[in-house]
Amino acid sequence: MARKNLGCSSSLFLVLLAVGSFFATYNLITLVVHNKAANHGQYTYDPLVVMPDNMKRTGGKKVLFHVALTATDAPYSKWQCRIMYYWYKKTKDMEGSEMGKFTRILHSGQPDNLMDEIPTFVVDPLPSGLDRGYIVLNRPWAFVQWLEKATIEEDYILMAEPDHIFVNPLPNLARGGHPAAFPFFYIEPEKNEKVIRKYYPVENGPVNNVDPIGNSPVIIRKDLLEKIAPTWMNVSLRMKDDPETDKTFGWVLEMYAYAVASALHGVQHILRKDFMLQPPWDLETNNRFIIHYTYGCDYNMKGELTYGKIGEWRFDKRSHLRGPPPRNISMPPPGVPESVRTLVKMVNEATANIPGWDTT
Repeated sequence: MARKNLGCSSSLFLVLLAVGSFFATYNLITLVVHNKAANHGQYTYDPLVVMPDNMKRTGGKKVLFHVALTATDAPYSKWQCRIMYYWYKKTKDMEGSEMGKFTRILHSGQPDNLMDEIPTFVVDPLPSGLDRGYIVLNRPWAFVQWLEKATIEEDYILMAEPDHIFVNPLPNLARGGHPAAFPFFYIEPEKNEKVIRKYYPVENGPVNNVDPIGNSPVIIRKDLLEKIAPTWMNVSLRMKDDPETDKTFGWVLEMYAYAVASALHGVQHILRKDFMLQPPWDLETNNRFIIHYTYGCDYNMKGELTYGKIGEWRFDKRSHLRGPPPRNISMPPPGVPESVRTLVKMVNEATANIPGWDTT
């Protein structure tokens, strides 16, 4: 593919990013609030694939995985990557961790000013206009290029995102041909069977073969990802080209595409709810591995969550589209859950210790 001509202005990029992110976050918040009330804080209707007994590990040699995340060269992406990499370095060698090396897969097509700070592999974006403003369509194409061109020592790969923070040392949760993934309550293949069947025909099997996941976080064997990634890319583009699919799946279209592509290759994931927590809805960090700070955290000074309404105290990554958040963000008021307090503490520690933070 030809290299994308980055002719769009940075302001247009930020507008598209902000609009897309706004709808992604606040449409999902409505769903989360409803389902949290119905399930007393547990997504009890998520299916769970139990790890096969004969594949459980009881000790011995570590099985390392390579940490890989796709990123843009926008300031919004850069500061998140810097925090993520800081906590990767802090937890990599802790007891229980099986993290190997780290790569930021930069799909800008050209190097940026973080090349010396974060291990980075530059790949091309999609040709101009092909993503139609849906930036994450570049993700599967970035993985295809990286897997083809890079030397990856580990046999497993963690597909992560810039807004992930390692809150506890992460072991390899995958087992052989069974990757590990986090189940998202809003990925509902059976509810959307009519659309799913356009890409996963009846002859391929029941629709519940399509896991309720996205590509991240996923720990997967490298050879399996090499097979899935081109299909994931092609299914993503086909879905985006279909108006019904695009309207139905919206900002999570690429997540559905990964789930469908995996099913087409007969790959079923072990679903691990402990893989990740998402403040403010998940309240504690104990026995979880990754903080995903995709949702805005808004509270009044009584420590009450204000559900998508801008709070008297707030932390929302979208408040910092044009540059990094300041050092030493104020701590939330008393009564705010431990997960949110831990998130702020971890952001503050990273920003206090990353040289040249304000120049991101």
